[in-house]
Formats: sequence, C-alpha cells, structure tokens
Amino acid sequence: MLSMLLSDKLSLWTVSRFELYMNVSQVDLYFVTITLQRATITGLMQIAAAAGMNCWGPGRAGNATKSDGSGPRGGRLMMLVWIILFSSLCLMVDGQMKIPPETVQQWAVSFSKEIAALSARYSGAKLLQKKYKDIEGMVKIEEVDGEELAKKFAEEMEEMLGRKMKSVKRLAEAAEDADLYHEYNETLEFDYYNSMLINSYDQEGNSVPLGGEFPLEANEHFNKLPVNTQLSNIQVPTNVYNRDPDILNGAYMSEALNDVFIDNFQKDPTLTWQYFGSATGFFRLYPGIKWTSDENGVVTFDSRNRNWYIQAATSPKDVVIVVDVSGSMKGLRLTIAKHTINTILDTLGENDFVNIIAYSDYVRYVEPCFKGTLVQADLDNREHFKILVEELHVKGEGKVKYAMKESFKILNEAAALGQGSLCNQAIMLITDGAMEDFQEVFKEFNWPERRVRVFTYLIGREMTFADNVKWIACNNKGYYTHVSTLADVQENVMEYLHVLSRPMVINHDHDIIWTEAYMDTVSPITEKLFDTQAQSLLLMTSVAMPVFSKKKETLSHGILLGVVGTDVALRELMRLAPRYKLGVHGYAYLITNNGYILSHPDLRPLYKEGKKLKPKPNYNSVDLSEVEWEDTEEKLRTAMVKGETGTLSLDVRTSVDKGTRVMFLKNDYFHTVLNETPFSLGIVLTRGYGQYIFIGNVSVEEGLHDLLAPDLTIASEWTYCETDIDPAHRKLNQLQAVVRYLTGKEPDLECDVLLLQQTLFDAVVTAPMEAYWTALMLNTSGMDDGVETAFLGTRSGLLRFQRYTGIEKRVAKSFLTSTDKENMFTLDHFPVWYRRAAEYPAGQFLYYMPRQDTRAGPIVISTTAVTVTVGKKTAIAGAIGVQMTLDAFESRFWSITSQPNDTDCSDIEGKCPLRCGSFDINCYLIDNNGFVLISKQRNDAGRFFGEVDGSVMTTLIRMGMFKRVSLFDYQAMCKMNSHSVNSARPLLSPFYGLASALKWLLSNFLLFLLEFNICGFWHTEHFADASAHKKKGDILQPCETEYPSFVYEPSVKETNSIIKCGRCQKMFVVQQIPDSNLLMLVVQADCDCSRQYSPITMEPKEVKYNASVKCDRMRSQKIRRRPESCHAYHPQENANDCGRASFISLSVSLFFICLSFSTIIS
Repeated sequence: MLSMLLSDKLSLWTVSRFELYMNVSQVDLYFVTITLQRATITGLMQIAAAAGMNCWGPGRAGNATKSDGSGPRGGRLMMLVWIILFSSLCLMVDGQMKIPPETVQQWAVSFSKEIAALSARYSGAKLLQKKYKDIEGMVKIEEVDGEELAKKFAEEMEEMLGRKMKSVKRLAEAAEDADLYHEYNETLEFDYYNSMLINSYDQEGNSVPLGGEFPLEANEHFNKLPVNTQLSNIQVPTNVYNRDPDILNGAYMSEALNDVFIDNFQKDPTLTWQYFGSATGFFRLYPGIKWTSDENGVVTFDSRNRNWYIQAATSPKDVVIVVDVSGSMKGLRLTIAKHTINTILDTLGENDFVNIIAYSDYVRYVEPCFKGTLVQADLDNREHFKILVEELHVKGEGKVKYAMKESFKILNEAAALGQGSLCNQAIMLITDGAMEDFQEVFKEFNWPERRVRVFTYLIGREMTFADNVKWIACNNKGYYTHVSTLADVQENVMEYLHVLSRPMVINHDHDIIWTEAYMDTVSPITEKLFDTQAQSLLLMTSVAMPVFSKKKETLSHGILLGVVGTDVALRELMRLAPRYKLGVHGYAYLITNNGYILSHPDLRPLYKEGKKLKPKPNYNSVDLSEVEWEDTEEKLRTAMVKGETGTLSLDVRTSVDKGTRVMFLKNDYFHTVLNETPFSLGIVLTRGYGQYIFIGNVSVEEGLHDLLAPDLTIASEWTYCETDIDPAHRKLNQLQAVVRYLTGKEPDLECDVLLLQQTLFDAVVTAPMEAYWTALMLNTSGMDDGVETAFLGTRSGLLRFQRYTGIEKRVAKSFLTSTDKENMFTLDHFPVWYRRAAEYPAGQFLYYMPRQDTRAGPIVISTTAVTVTVGKKTAIAGAIGVQMTLDAFESRFWSITSQPNDTDCSDIEGKCPLRCGSFDINCYLIDNNGFVLISKQRNDAGRFFGEVDGSVMTTLIRMGMFKRVSLFDYQAMCKMNSHSVNSARPLLSPFYGLASALKWLLSNFLLFLLEFNICGFWHTEHFADASAHKKKGDILQPCETEYPSFVYEPSVKETNSIIKCGRCQKMFVVQQIPDSNLLMLVVQADCDCSRQYSPITMEPKEVKYNASVKCDRMRSQKIRRRPESCHAYHPQENANDCGRASFISLSVSLFFICLSFSTIIS
C-alpha cells in the first residue's frame, strides 16, 4: 500500500458537504464513498475513469477532444471526486493517524499467551516446579551465615598458603646449606641442563653442549605442558654468558635443590612451579621444561627483574631518581640514561614510592603534578613515568647541587609526615659527570647518619668525573657503577638491590613475601589460556624468600645468593570459596594490603588489540574502590586494608550480559584478614534468595542412578572431588571422579560431601524432565519449528539439557557447550540465564537475546526461576528455560499483529484494520532493558531501541516508562588523544628531517660504535619495542568511562503519546506483554523525527577531568597497610664495598671498521 485508507467518517463528512452544492445522485455518492474508502493514492487517480466521468484526452492532430460521457451531471461528479481527492491528500499530509490502543492491547495479550504456552511446553517448567513442590516436606532451608562462611574460607586459605610457605622455607634452607659447603672454583667444568638447549642436536645428531636427553611428558597439573617431574633445569638470559664461572658454580651448588623440589611436590601435590632465581642471573625451575625464545630468538626473561625476586631481596623503599639532561647528555647518553631510569622503575613494586627529577640549569619534576612528594610505585604510575621519560630532551648546563637538595627535601619531608614506605630511602643519580662540591649538601641533609643512600650511574665512555661520581656513592652508603653501553644497564642497576639487601642478609632475616597478582607471561600456553579461562582467574601470586650466604668470611658484605619461591594460581585459592555456598549472585574476592584486587569476578585484566587478547597496562593495580564502586565512602576498602574483620551492607548496581543489563541488588559484605599474608578476604551475599540455602537428602543408590543420565552434566570448574592430589586422578573430570567415589572405586578421593548430597538430590528431583523432554522430541509431528534446546540448572551446578534439533539444523551451535562460558556454571559465575531468572518473579518467563554472536543467526532465550518454600523461607532451587531461534519468535508475532480485512471496526476509534506489516506502521518487540527482539528491519534485532528510534525512546524516558541508570567502568581502555604536531614547513619537513638525520648519523656514528655494545643492541627490549610503536591515536590506554543502562518501570503497563516533529506528528502506543519482561510498540512510520531527536546510544563516554582535578587524583594516596618488616640499617654493614669502574675495551676489528668508515665520509 502507498497510503493509509481513508476512514468512514472522513469520507462521509466530505461527501455530505458537497451534496448540498452539487446535484449528484445518492447512487453516485455511494459509489464515490466506497471507492474512496478502499482506494490507495494511486487508485484515487483512476476514480474518474472508474465512474464513467467526462475526461479530457489528446485527440487527433493534438486537439483536445471529449470522451463519451458528457453533460452537467458527469461534470459535477468529476469535480466532486477531484475535490475529495485533493482534500484527502491534504489531510494525509497534515492529519494525524490514530493507532487504537485497545487493538495493541489485544495483540499483547494474545502474544503473551502464545509465547508463555510455547516456553512452558518445551521447557517443562510447571512439571519441575511441581516436583520441587512435592518434596518441600522433605527438605530444610537454612539461612546462610556470612560471618561463619568468611571465617571458614579464611582458615582453609591460610592452611593452603601455609603449606606453600613451608615448601619455600625448605628450599631456602637447602640452598644456604649447599652454598655453605661449596667451595668456589674459578675453573669448574660442569654440564647442567640448559632449558633452551635440552633435546637439541647438531648436524651429526649429537646433543649440543649443555643439552642432552631430557624426557618431557604432558602433565595435567601443569596445564598439559610437557614437563619433567624428576628433574629441574636452568634458564639463562641471552645477555648472560651461560658458561661464566659464576653461573657454573651456582648451577653446580643448586643441584642440591632437585631432591627438595621433588620432596615438596610429594608432600603438597597442589604445588605448581618451584624455583630458585640466582643473583648471578640463572633461573632453576622445577619441573624442568623446554624454554622457547621470542620471535627474535632472544630470551629476555631475567628472574632478577621479577617482582617476587625484588620484593624478597629488599625491604620497601623510597626512591628519587635524579637525571642529568644538560647539553652534554645528548645522543646515545640520553638513550642510555632513559633506559637506566626505566630499568630502575621496573625494580619497584606497590610497596615502594618514587619520584623523578630532571636537572640542567634548573630543577624540574618530570611530572609537575608530583612536585615535592612521593607517589606509590604501582604499575599505573610506573608506566606514566616511562611515557614522560621518553619525552625528555637535553639543554643547558648541568647543576646537580640543586637537584640533590630537592631530592633530600622530598625524602626528609616524607619521613617527617609518616608518608612513603617509612623504610629504605635512596637517591639514584644518573649523570655523565659532576664537577660541583657536594659536601655542604650532604652535611646539611644526610651526614652523619647517612639515612639516605645515594647510588650513582656514570653514563658514557668519558671517565674524567668517575672519581667525583664514585665519591658521592661511597660517602653515602650507596654504590657506583659506570654504564657505557645499553647492554651494561641491566647488570649495573641490579647492584643497588644487593646493597639494600645487606642489613637483612647480615641479620639473616628470612622474611616471607607475597606478591601482588600477576600473569604468567612466560608460559608458552598463556595466550591459549587467555581465550579459555575466566579473566580474573588467569592471575597468580608468588610466595618467596631470600637466600643468604652463611659463610663467616663474607658476613659483613651481606651476600645475597638469590631468591626461592613458588607460584600459587589464584583459581586454586578461590576454589576454597565454593560458589554453591554463596548463591546465584554471591562471590568471594581477595585484596592486597594496598587495596589492590588479587581476585574478583569483575576484574578484567585483558583487553583486545586487533584479534589478540593482551594484559592491560594496569591490570594488577586495580583498586577495590574501582570494582566495588558503590562503596563511595570507601568504608569497605578501609576496613579490609586495615586487616579488620566485619560486615557492611550496600545497595549496588551490577550488570550482566557483558555489561548491557543492569540489576539492583542489596549486598551484604563479610570480610576478614588472612593471617601471615598481606591479603584480606571478602565474601558477598545478596539479600532475598541469596540469604537461604535448602538441603535435601536421598540415598546414594537412587541419586547415582539419575546422575548417570545422558542429559546431565555438572560444573566442570567446581570442585566436587579433589582430583589434583593424586596424579592418577588428574585425568578424571569432575563427573567421573564423583561417580568413582560414590561407587567405591576411589574411596581415597577427597570430596565435598555437602555438595555431593545436594547434587544427588537435584539429580533425583529433576530426573522426570529427561522423560518429559524425550517424549516431546519423539512426537515429531507436534514439534514447533525453531525450538532448539530445553535446559535447567540447579544451585549445585547440575545442568540438564535436551537438544530438540540436530547439530546440522541448529542455529545456536555453541549454546551450552564448553566454549559458551556465559551460559555455563564456572568458577567465576552462575549462567546468565540463571542470574537473570533469579531476579524475576518465579513462574514468569523472562525473554532476551544473548549479546554474543551465534554466527548462524540470532536466538531468543526464555527462562524462569524454580523455588522451594518451607514455612516463610523461600530459596531458589534452580532455573529452567528454552532456547529458540528468532524466526520462531517472529513468526508468532507477525501472525498475531495483523488484523484481517473483515475485522469489525465499528467500535474501534482509529486505524482499522491495523497491520504491523503495513508500510505506514512500525511494530517492535523490546525487552525490559530496551533491546529490540523483533522489528521489520531484521538488523535491528539485538540493538538498543534508542538507536533505532530516538524520538520514541526519549519520550518513554520522559514519561517514566524507562529509567536511565549510569554505570561506571574504571577498567576501561580508551584511544589515546592524538597530539597536534608543529605544522611549520609542511612541504619541506620530510627533507629537513632527512637532512637532520643524516647530519646526526655522520657526526655521531664513530662515537656510537665506540660507545655501543653491538651484541647488547639486539638483546635490548628498549629497541625491540621501538619497531612496534603505533600512532598515538591507535594506542589504547587505561581510562574511566561512564555508560548508560536502561530499565523498564513495571508499574507502567501501557501508554501512548504523540510526538511533534516539525510539520508532522508521530503517534505511538506501548503495551506491556502480560507475564513477561517484554513490551510491544506500535509506531507511526510516516513521520520522520530524526532531525529533532538524535539516537540514544549506549556507547561509553570517557570521564575526563580538568588538569587540577586530575592532578589531585594522581597525588591522592589511599589508605594502605605497610609491610610489617623493614631492614634499612645494620652496624656491621661494610659500606666500603661501594662500586667499581668498568673500563672500555676496544675491538681492533671494530676500530678499523670505524676508521674506514670515517675515511669514506671524509
């Protein structure tokens, strides 16, 4: 149809008016009226011919001629029709369509009955609810005691972590004893297993040196990685010579650890990697693995750079880095200085504090916002400093005296105010020379206590000022190093850690440290884990302990031999807080003494760059207040950081289905400290259904029979039985382990008896569903097209489902498969359909389209909760539902929303018959969050309705039918703003750039070759990353965003309104679909309001702060709990061991190459 039909009243009113003035018969009037009622605009143009009226047409020779119809009657009739036609056209343009609300209401009721019957039939929800109703007299419902749960979980976690600490202590003792009885041999020859060279052969088929046969076997406990559980092996970084006498002596001495590694693993089979990181650079790892290099053939991993090593080797520290940016520091010297700063920053952790000062003619802070203060050296701040350091440039004369004064003032003020680490304090001076007299500065600020250590790094080949620079370090209990090449940086920076460790070593204080959360970026399977594991469970923490030399002759030197440690996968720790005890919305989480997240279901440490998942720059410095952001006063965070035990209640907004749908919950938080660790545990229980748990009981024989049904699975990530203790059990999945335990085949398995009891009970109660679903499927003639899967889940993690459609015809091929994490029970969460059903009235179906792609086509999920009531207590037993194709949903919608031609329109005021298929009407089906399920435009399905029709959505929000809810994401990634560049000389700038580059190259190449260690060039991450630089506009960086979610107000069942849009008006009618979360919208389609109303999107917007607010936020320091131990001073420390100069040896061949090149240039 090209236009709406004229209504009865409009046509009759128009005709009756003209009957008074025109002598037209009643027969003619009747004919015209009926014709107008049924005609389209195109049809109206043909009325004259249909009525037999006079009309003019071209005659022969171009003359106008009359047709057969003539006379005054015919002329009057023709005039009447043309006037009515003109009036009708005007009314169509300026008139207002009337959509009858009663028609839309009838449609909504009919559609409600249709989809409810469809969902109830194929899910079997009524049968399941009846089965649980029947057993209410056999079960008991208990209120969940959050305080008791938190206490119990904490005790179990402390016991687990305690076993790890005992293992590490045994390693430390063994390593120290082995060193005590080992005599250093400068000429020692020893073939150790080098993890890079094992199982490698030369061209003749012989094992390469330091290689040899090293059996490897895939092991379930180590993520199916090929390992050797009988031997450890050694990894050496590329920039360390693998046959250096220090390496050979250390490798020989540490062979004694092999037996301890194996013994530890036998005593505690849940142990993962155990290791010894040597101060000389090698890394002994158990079990042994084949190490692989990066794409450049380089092994950059150096255990001395890892956080567990640095934290164990030193106490917390305040560090001020002072860098010379005077004119003499140009070229390679500045490059080396920047790399030195970055390397120092990499040695700092979240218990340390830092600032950076640059000096030339004057002193300036690299980050002006941090002027006069120290900031926590967390990952965020360290990365921020690195970006600013890259922008440093040289100019002027170097006056270090003022920079030193400023540094001492910062450190003294921090100590006086109780800020910073309140432990070690150090100044790192990076310069190519110091000519000034510093004695007055040190007398004023540091002598005689020498509380602040000063470490000096002489940059470049020039040795003129070496004595001055070394004097500064030696007279302030520091250490001096000469850094002439980029390859020297790593080893020379590490020296300061050994100096800071001296007091602890001399005291023999074996402090055990725990690291913040981090990712195992070394493992070859890490990228695969990124795609298969819950993000928050990819993380781990390490427990480590320093290893000291016990030899009396070296006691005053405080020699650190290295650090031993082991990893603890956080997913294993979180298994001790079972999901079934916490309920559908409940969860457990861990934080550090600094308030940073160790584990939390809402932690998202990865982001997508192209097709790859990568760790976010600040993934392990996400604060609790950024995840539990409803805790605006930070009461929860403060109590937990202080290590207190207590409770707190919060009203929270949370989201599901990938952040698109908001839920309002009342959460109770229970928290306590984990003793002998820097961690605190919190658990969350949701009011309502989350407050109660029901307990049923059946015989093992009865339950086991139903547990073996083919349609049944249990949560594979939950721990029903512990399969990781005995190696023989590691290949069993959880269902296999449960069955073997219950049948008595594996009586030694450690199983969760309460969880097994509940699982067996649920298996028995839900067993009739298998027969019900099977009967439906076998009745092929009565099956509706598009209904693909029926499913149910219970609180015990039990899942049953029936596929009504074969895989070849199924649209949702991945639904309820191992890859469909959103819809399965995981260690991190209950399925989305379960969580959503729990917040909707039991017995009523909730409908939605999943956000993830199904590849083959869109689907609809219908789900409802099943409850158990005993007395006045109600608990959720589970959720049940059906998954169908969108086509199946649409076909019912379009058939209901179309009135036939013979509809009785006598009592209807408005457009009748009304059809959603008509061109001037748009009909939509949307859910309670405003997402479109059905529209004429198929690509609208799944979109937010505000994007489709901003005018109607805006009006619904104004009328209160929908509410906008603001949500915040403090873990977002945003594109970096592109900085504007100097536009001068736009055409010639490439040539100027090339000329400048050639000038620099020719003038500095000889000096470059003399100063630069070519081997070190290829092994330097600084340059390896340089080729990967992108345009700033393409780089993603951490940011904060605000994004909207919308929720329907269920008290408003129906509404209609008219929207004025310029020259036209748009009418719409909205009607709730009874007993569902759906709404039907019928909208006038021929009035375009897009100019007056912009689309409403759900796109997140970056929260930006002005410079002042941003600075205040960066400077603000949240409450934290300092580590208990501090080792900053010991009277027996040998401060005379304060550094050595490194002299440059010039290769003869390199000299002649340089000489030849300079000749060519000249």
